[in-house]
Amino acid sequence: MKILANGRFTGWHMTAILVTFFGVVMAVNFTMARMAVSSFGGTVVDNSYVASQKYNSWLNAAAQQDRLGWTVAVSMDATRHVRIDASANGLAIAQLSAVGDALHPLGRADDIQLAFVATPDGQLLSTKPLPSGRWNLRLSLRRGPDFFKLVEQVQ
Repeated sequence: MKILANGRFTGWHMTAILVTFFGVVMAVNFTMARMAVSSFGGTVVDNSYVASQKYNSWLNAAAQQDRLGWTVAVSMDATRHVRIDASANGLAIAQLSAVGDALHPLGRADDIQLAFVATPDGQLLSTKPLPSGRWNLRLSLRRGPDFFKLVEQVQ
């Protein structure tokens, strides 16, 4: 079986193969790079050195939060309001307040500040609904001197 019409493999054939091969490789690399840059939401911390200096205090705050023994469940109801159910030893936590931010995972929508009101059943409900889509919630709950911070994702 003859691949070439005249039976000879010339430099032009090799040039065409190399140009095609590297063209495909470059097209894939540029496509993947464009996709990576367009979907990156930003940095986790702006200054890693400063973050490393605060690391032990963050660990201490997490240990203090664990000692509270609070169980916190975050969900979204049918009207897209954020609902927080917080309890300690199976009982709802009285006089609890919460604030937070809703951040779009890819940074394509503006951040939304959340405020919460207590419901008669002891839960907290956001005062405004979230737009459709997936949201990362950064929440801070407080009762007197005790505070509880968490990050949850809702959809």
